[in-house]
Amino acid sequence: MSKILITGGAGFIGSNLCDHFIEKGDQVTALDNFATGFRHNIEHLFTNPNFTLIEGDIRDLATCHKACEGQDYILHEAALGSVPRSINDPITSNDVNVGGFLNMLVAARDAKVKRFIYAASSSTYGDSESLPKVEDVIGKPLSPYAITKYVNELYADVFSKTYGMECIGLRYFNVFGRRQTPNGAYAAVIPKFVIQLMNHESPVINGTGDYSRDFTYIDNVIQMNERAMLSDNKEAINTVYNTAVGDRTTLNLLVEYLKEYLSIYDPEIKNVEIIHGPQRAGDIPHSLASVEKAKELLNYNPSHDIKAGLKEAVEWYWANLK
Repeated sequence: MSKILITGGAGFIGSNLCDHFIEKGDQVTALDNFATGFRHNIEHLFTNPNFTLIEGDIRDLATCHKACEGQDYILHEAALGSVPRSINDPITSNDVNVGGFLNMLVAARDAKVKRFIYAASSSTYGDSESLPKVEDVIGKPLSPYAITKYVNELYADVFSKTYGMECIGLRYFNVFGRRQTPNGAYAAVIPKFVIQLMNHESPVINGTGDYSRDFTYIDNVIQMNERAMLSDNKEAINTVYNTAVGDRTTLNLLVEYLKEYLSIYDPEIKNVEIIHGPQRAGDIPHSLASVEKAKELLNYNPSHDIKAGLKEAVEWYWANLK
């Protein structure tokens, strides 16, 4: 049994991590201020004696110290995501993603946790045009959000060298799956398209739809967090890993898959038209990860490709949101 702190534990990724480690018999503490997370994502855990919720903000150092006390591992998911959000409000994104991250590193150092695993981002690759994306080749960031996530990597590297901490960053590539919210101005593309199609509304694709992404199902992300947390390979520590499938799908093809899988439940969805709008500022044209480093050092083996993940995600959305 391990004691695990999951920041952002009421969010999409965080709550799935909470479920996974609770099911394994670990003691899990979730820290969340419910700015973007939801109480209903974790309320089924409230009666579990191995689960603890701390309602608080990572921008408060005292809260971070309280949450880290006695923990073996930290899975740091808390952040303000979304490139457009960071463009509209760079100050708050920086306060949470950089200031809050530094608070967590300091608190983890002081609590002498075994390992600090944190959510990095594929946005760190910036204007680098090389494909597939390899961990040690990055470009200049294209958004305030991307800057904050790259700064996280720099801080983690400094803390590992200066204080002897064990830190591993996971560069998430377009994660999707159960519990990802379709609501709000900064909703991710897959749940947003799903709910629109379910309502027979036309999804709006930014640009021509030829931009491509390495869409990554939530179960692959859970596997990466667990492998990073428990690895006893010294070469695997104090570095960053792409957390992805190693395949890319255009937005146009993505919508076709969604229409196909949703039409199983409602045949009329096949006839919903697609609208193309202006290209979104700060978007990276193409995203494709090399996952060779994770396979070699962490024995990572993605369980879901885009089609398998979408089928499960669509099933969940239909059962829970229709």
